Amino acid sequence: MAPGTGATECLEKLERGFCTENDKDSAFDKNAHEEDSHDSSTQAKAARPPLMRHCSSHVALVDPFSLLCSPESSAKSSKDSGFQPSFRSGSCSEIGPKQYMEDEFICVDDLPQHLGTNNAFPSPGAFYGVFDGHGGKDAASFTRMNILDFITQDSHFPDGVKRALKNAFVKADHALADAKNLDQSSGTTALVALMLGRTMIIANAGDSRAVLGKRGRAIELSKDHKPNCTSERLRIEKLGGVIYDGYLNGQLSVARALGDWHMKGAKGSPYPLSSEPELEELVLTEEDEFLIIGCDGLWDVMSSQYAVTIVRKELMAHNDPERCSRELVREALKRNTCDNLTVVVICFSPDPPSPIEIPRSHRRRSISAEGLDILKGVLSQA
Repeated sequence: MAPGTGATECLEKLERGFCTENDKDSAFDKNAHEEDSHDSSTQAKAARPPLMRHCSSHVALVDPFSLLCSPESSAKSSKDSGFQPSFRSGSCSEIGPKQYMEDEFICVDDLPQHLGTNNAFPSPGAFYGVFDGHGGKDAASFTRMNILDFITQDSHFPDGVKRALKNAFVKADHALADAKNLDQSSGTTALVALMLGRTMIIANAGDSRAVLGKRGRAIELSKDHKPNCTSERLRIEKLGGVIYDGYLNGQLSVARALGDWHMKGAKGSPYPLSSEPELEELVLTEEDEFLIIGCDGLWDVMSSQYAVTIVRKELMAHNDPERCSRELVREALKRNTCDNLTVVVICFSPDPPSPIEIPRSHRRRSISAEGLDILKGVLSQA
């Protein structure tokens, strides 16, 4: 789908500051964005660290950032129980070149206060999610409004958080089937991030993506559930599904989603289109600086590493996650994305990221007398 003038109009709208329903600022800091985009792209390519990917079609690269700290310091950092995260976020959601807006998102920076719970609740706590609807906005809107309640009201929460998250996705999926006032052909991807103290759990069903910024390095915490991905293709074919030109049963470009009951069988029966989320859990350390979650409108035109590079640079300049999310949307529009755009940037500290210093080598280098003679010979023949 060619974005045409739609992306241009959206970019102009973004520049005027009409960006998200909880927009805090009305304009960009012009001085922060005067650099040539070609130079920024070149700089990102020059020192691109590797990504932790899950799909077998991706290739890992050598990690230059592993040279910045020793194994001893990394182990010490992971065991540093003194680190206490402080959650703050910024978001941006734009219609892009499409005719309708089908994305939804949720940001809860202080989960205990939001739920009105007592001191026994793990603190600090936060909850974030992005939902990319298709076939209408019904499924995405319903999931955004109900998924947190399904999680926190589950009998396994908060002691069995992973079980509660999986149960919540199933409950949301079944509730979409039972809702009489919602379009049964409407569906949505769902990616949520739940923070309880230093523990962060990502639950994902669909092709939205969560990327951790770890001292400038991008670490993917979710897998894009595309039908052509090897593990998804094998699961789909085992359950009798087929893939036509990258589409599940020739209809859907994702392998997992909530809703879409026109493509599923009876509730509880296995079907190629799965609503089961994949989970990723980690304990946050001082090296973990921020998390980016976004719908595929962003990742279709931007690599995970480039997004982390942009956010880190912006945070060092103004330390505002809201403006970081706008800049990611702005860059995706410049790259002619063909989809709605929704991005949430979550910081784990009130302070901006510190500069990364590469230690200088103190080893003196010299050329031997034999080597000097060879060099003179080469130069004399030139």
